[in-house]
Amino acid sequence: MFRTSLILFFFIASLSSVVGQYVITGAITNDYGEDLEGAVVYIENTEELATVTDYAGRYLLENVPAGTYVLSVTFLGYEKYSVDISVAEDMLIDISLDNASFQLEKVEVLANKLTDIAPFSYTEKNKEEINLKNLGQDVPFLLEHTPSMVVTSDAGSGIGYTGMRLRGSDATRVNITINGVPLNDSESHGVFWVNLPDFSSSVDKVQIQRGVGPSTNGAAAFGGSVAFNTNYINQNPYFKADLSYGSFNTRKIGLSLSTGLMNGKFLIEGRYSKIDSEGYIDRARSDLESWYFSVANIGEKHTLKFNLFSGSERTFQAWNGVPYEKLFGTQEELQDHFVRNSNGQYNSVEDSLNLFNSGRNYNAYLYSGQVDDYGQDHYQLLYGLQAADNVKINLTGHYTKGRGFFEEFLYQNDACWYLDCAQIEDSTTVDDLVRRRWLDNHFFGLIANTEISLSDQLRLTIGGSGNAYLGDHFGEIINALNDDELRSDIFSLGNAEYYRSDASKIEFNAYAKADYALSDKLNIFGDIQLRNIAYETEGTDNDPFFITRNVAVDTSYTFVNPKFGLSYLLDQKNLVYLSYAKGAREPVRSDFLDGAGVIPKHEQLNDFELGYRGKKKFLGDENFNLEANLYVMLYQDQLVLTGAVNQDGASIRTNVDKSSRIGLELAATYNFNDYFSWSPNLTLSRNKIAEFLDETFTNELVQNTDISFSPNIIAGSTLSYNIVQGLDVTLLTKYVGKQFLDITSDDSRSISAYVVNDLLLSYEIETDLLERIQFRFLVNNLLNTEFSSNGYTYSYQGGNGLITERYFYPQAGINFLLSGSFIF
Repeated sequence: MFRTSLILFFFIASLSSVVGQYVITGAITNDYGEDLEGAVVYIENTEELATVTDYAGRYLLENVPAGTYVLSVTFLGYEKYSVDISVAEDMLIDISLDNASFQLEKVEVLANKLTDIAPFSYTEKNKEEINLKNLGQDVPFLLEHTPSMVVTSDAGSGIGYTGMRLRGSDATRVNITINGVPLNDSESHGVFWVNLPDFSSSVDKVQIQRGVGPSTNGAAAFGGSVAFNTNYINQNPYFKADLSYGSFNTRKIGLSLSTGLMNGKFLIEGRYSKIDSEGYIDRARSDLESWYFSVANIGEKHTLKFNLFSGSERTFQAWNGVPYEKLFGTQEELQDHFVRNSNGQYNSVEDSLNLFNSGRNYNAYLYSGQVDDYGQDHYQLLYGLQAADNVKINLTGHYTKGRGFFEEFLYQNDACWYLDCAQIEDSTTVDDLVRRRWLDNHFFGLIANTEISLSDQLRLTIGGSGNAYLGDHFGEIINALNDDELRSDIFSLGNAEYYRSDASKIEFNAYAKADYALSDKLNIFGDIQLRNIAYETEGTDNDPFFITRNVAVDTSYTFVNPKFGLSYLLDQKNLVYLSYAKGAREPVRSDFLDGAGVIPKHEQLNDFELGYRGKKKFLGDENFNLEANLYVMLYQDQLVLTGAVNQDGASIRTNVDKSSRIGLELAATYNFNDYFSWSPNLTLSRNKIAEFLDETFTNELVQNTDISFSPNIIAGSTLSYNIVQGLDVTLLTKYVGKQFLDITSDDSRSISAYVVNDLLLSYEIETDLLERIQFRFLVNNLLNTEFSSNGYTYSYQGGNGLITERYFYPQAGINFLLSGSFIF
């Protein structure tokens, strides 16, 4: 097709040159490279020199007399493009149009997206970069090679329960939004990616901000923010099928389609995904399903879009980890571990055989129904209006419904510990029981943002949100496995409920931001946020020692968070910046329940950032891009892990007076030539608690100790080579330094440093039948390194003094994923 167009171009050109008139031709695309059919191309102040692009975005202007003109292009939803041209010969002019300011993919800009001159540290990935490694693994593993990022997987393979830490902060301290809507759970602040499997296939862009950053919606950012955008307007229709298969019997089927922009006004798109995997860890299988549906109406001055996406998961639990003695100890040490836990974790012959006979992929759970089963439905209605030339308004209404349970096996428990024995007719109440612990919640709210350009120098953004959360926590005994009469009694009680508490959380957030250009080079940024939270929960809570405990929390917080920054342009592509941002965040539900009567304090953070961002010509080299950022994060009353565990086996946190994170982040790209490039990044940090009184075990004052899960060195590397046209090979390397499991800085309670290499092959071809076919082959852990990426520890007083248990989450050795993407 291209060859035919080229012949036609030169044929017309040869004719036109004979009569002294010329031809202008080319293609009109958007910044994603999509062909724009129906774009109007014209020479201003003329009537006859105008045309419309064809289905491939091509245009042709004939019989253009020699002279100087203004060539313009218009297309609904895009900024008008104009360029001065001087016609003295035939011309080939390809043009890429910028999205109009009122388009939906920029809705979240007003809320929390950073621009090129923002005085904060961030990394942005587009759809092509996200999809390159998207063969079925969860979101954290697709972002693994960005600066200061550490990821982990319970099942060891990147599918199922996964997590990430940014600058040493876990997901409860990282603000996550989808189109500006908070994703963090209101009570725990956690983000459970397993609830939205293959969500990345619907993502257009993701921006990872490090540090407090500008004001946003939802939980406060103490490690950073991750903003996902799914609102790109596809101009052209398509149908795409993604098929993957890999180690551990991993299978993925993904189907997505779009109508393209119909009549320049309407868009409908959807996706369905199914992922199954046995996991590396024994019995850590995952059964995941999700879908996404969107419909949009695009006008000249407004955009309206409705998104509905849903995910459901059923995963066999691999939460307990693997004992240190199993991974690293001698047979005698493993025997000692077994003996001291024989009346708790190891109760049966099957438990002991499982412990001693399995490998490093050991899983303590043997009960076939030991699963987590949860689903989430997300509804979003987004409206963008260009109210005036200098005023943009965006409104977002949202609702999220979540409901699910995790099921547990209870060895030889007395049903009377849970239920009223007067309701149980059977005289024998001790049996192997099964319980389910439920969460049923609703989250809804309204987000509003207005951007006003008061002048070429001054832009104001005023916004806010009101969100409400309602959640029920309850537990049921659902079965007795060995006693028919007791089982019948439990069934007659209708899956007897043994605890329940309800919770509500209301949050209001308002902020005002100003960007002011003091000169062509110096820009000043100011931001003030007011955040108010009211949290209540009441009822009873589960206790594994068979005693329900009362729950009663009624508290509120009001935070005022200022931010300030300066950015100075060295030239159009290089700048330096300095910023300060204050963050404050409330304790989470478990902090209140585990406080043993001590009310936890809210946390505060003062974040100072000094950075350089160079997009081109660093040290005069056009092929060398560099970003550098120095951060100083000073905490007051930070909640940190103590080394103790709560009634569910989860780590307990306590406030420490003063702590800090000081670090340097470096990220670079060097293009050796058109085929070979290297993108390394490095984070060097010092993460310390000034002092901590260990009231749990030693009652000693510990000073200058390390913050848990905060490695001093994190490094990444992406080395890419284009072998031939369409065939690329990429070597991905990640190094993570030693991490302590608690705040004792004890080497015996740490995760060893590790380095992992992945190899990615990508081959893309175009055919007459299909628009594009892409094959990808990903080899994870190429060198078969044995390592663990997460763990936990706890201590208790035993007969011989203080006993410390350590558990780790080993990751899979060498494994592969093979994917084929077929785009029609």
